[in-house]
Amino acid sequence: MILGPEVAERFAGIALSHVGREYPHKLDHVLSLDSDARTPRDLHPIFFGSFDWHSCVHGWWTLLTLRRMFPGIRSAGEIAALADKRLTMANVAAEIAYLDRPMAGGFERPYGWAWLLYLHHEASRHADRQWADTLEPLAQTFAKRFMAYLAKLTYPITVGTHFNTAFALVLTREWSMDRKPELTLAIDHWAMRTFGDERDYRGWEPGGDEFLSPALTAALLMSRVMNRAEFTGWFNAFLPECALARFEPVEVSDRSDGKIAHLDGLNLSRGWCMNAIAVAIAPSPRVTSLEDRAKRHLDAGLPHVAGDYMGEHWLATFALLALRLLPGERASCTPAKRDEP
Repeated sequence: MILGPEVAERFAGIALSHVGREYPHKLDHVLSLDSDARTPRDLHPIFFGSFDWHSCVHGWWTLLTLRRMFPGIRSAGEIAALADKRLTMANVAAEIAYLDRPMAGGFERPYGWAWLLYLHHEASRHADRQWADTLEPLAQTFAKRFMAYLAKLTYPITVGTHFNTAFALVLTREWSMDRKPELTLAIDHWAMRTFGDERDYRGWEPGGDEFLSPALTAALLMSRVMNRAEFTGWFNAFLPECALARFEPVEVSDRSDGKIAHLDGLNLSRGWCMNAIAVAIAPSPRVTSLEDRAKRHLDAGLPHVAGDYMGEHWLATFALLALRLLPGERASCTPAKRDEP
């Protein structure tokens, strides 16, 4: 599958069909009083669709990214009009007010936090709209939370689901690079302390309901933190070819089961990580192996972006992560850290 106007229109149609669909909905919500029992739209006037808050956030990232990359698609005007309607100062203020609730400290940590920052990063690329300015206070709120979180996160969370630390920091670091150098530095220090001495990965993958690879997300984070030469050496020691050979496309037994359907996302996210790592280590002899393995994973995952709502409300985002082809997007996969030795 090539990311062109036809695929972009298809992905945009999928995302437009669910970012405003309130039900079914899975809330991340703590009730302290009877009055806390409220509808998703009342609690989250922007991100009430897409089955859950974080999927709605990255559904919006998908829409804005496609609008920028393919401004000529039929959906571009609909995307802009809907964003103008939804991304307002009043709605952002309501989203921030939710975060100020006494029991909301762990709300969407860290996956939703990272996607909100990544959405803000994308919004800043749309110079004809004020979306980035509108989202700025919400982005800064989550950036502040990330600073506090990293200061107390002694150990990484290496599951392949929403709590995965490395994946969240990959997205967050891209946002912070030109906006909040102290957060970039905190991410880099945390990553080096946590993963810098890791060697000979022997983890059990995949888990039965994972959509991320603990090993590949850690490697992708380190590819952003280290320079090319450092990372190539680290990657060869961390995930040698004999270990990478175990990473085969996974099978999905029931796409109507929301947890089992995560495995379609694993094929997509593995493909994304492998291609990004290949860019980071080029011209290493391992590039061909990574790209071939990435292709097989994407071939297994891309046919299932649409179908059952349990996958359809989020899979297009991960397909788009893997398929972006613009030079600026490819550049975001290359090391942009300390100078080469």
